[in-house]
Amino acid sequence: MSAVLGLGTYKARDVEAAARTACAADAAWVDTAPNYQNGQAHAALGPVLADHPQVKVTTKTGFFTPQQGQAAVAAGVLQEEQARAGHCLAPRFVRWQVEQSLAELGRADIVFLHNPEHATPHQANARMRMMWEAFVVLEELAHSGRIGGYGVATWSGIESGAFTVRDLLALARYAAGQGQHHLMALQMPVSLVKDTPIRQALDGRGPLVQARAAGLTTFASAPLHGGALPDLLTPELVDLIRPGLSPAAACLLAAASTPSLDTVLLSASSSPHWIEAGHALALPLEASRLKEVLDVCATG
Repeated sequence: MSAVLGLGTYKARDVEAAARTACAADAAWVDTAPNYQNGQAHAALGPVLADHPQVKVTTKTGFFTPQQGQAAVAAGVLQEEQARAGHCLAPRFVRWQVEQSLAELGRADIVFLHNPEHATPHQANARMRMMWEAFVVLEELAHSGRIGGYGVATWSGIESGAFTVRDLLALARYAAGQGQHHLMALQMPVSLVKDTPIRQALDGRGPLVQARAAGLTTFASAPLHGGALPDLLTPELVDLIRPGLSPAAACLLAAASTPSLDTVLLSASSSPHWIEAGHALALPLEASRLKEVLDVCATG
């Protein structure tokens, strides 16, 4: 079974239009962050999510715009030096930023720590402590019903070895104390460029397999590698993936066929693109075909 489609708003040109199109196409998830679209993504999504209560929403905490940073300074949750950094996982800021997000979005089924590898990149112990402190805040928010749960959205944290799925689970258990933890999800890049998670999952190992085995929902970000990937596919490679598909749909199908992947995030805003993607994902690639595609990419 292939992954389901969700809307990723990082690259969306018109967030509100993309969200309305995605919701009309029965997208399962909408993924966003406070800093997306220069800080305007949440405000654009709020009315759409109110009209579509069945759609689940994920947002993030960590990065912020300069304007949001100054608002946090005025609120007393950041110092000027912290605001200049543009990224913070300090407990007071995490709590404040999540509450700001809830006010704009109306709800949050999952709040991701946003690229926690960005924090103290050369101090592993300090980074782990910072992540644990942020988890404690998110545990409290989940326990009180303010959010559904939390996760980690990373670009390079897993790949670089900054942390592992086992680390995240241990931090969550420690943050929850004696209760059941609310760590719910892992988001990471999965594509024909960022293909290590695909290769590992095909071998029954790696972060996606580990996360799924622990009951976490897995999300693939950047399946088109920022929109650059479709231009790299030859007609022969598209036909190998599935004849008749567009290069973009072929890239999506390859990513969505990854074992242990639940959701692949697409930033398209037009209805034809969503319809094509949905049709492509209805029949996932067999593992043998996906391995063949990866081998061709590796030698290309």
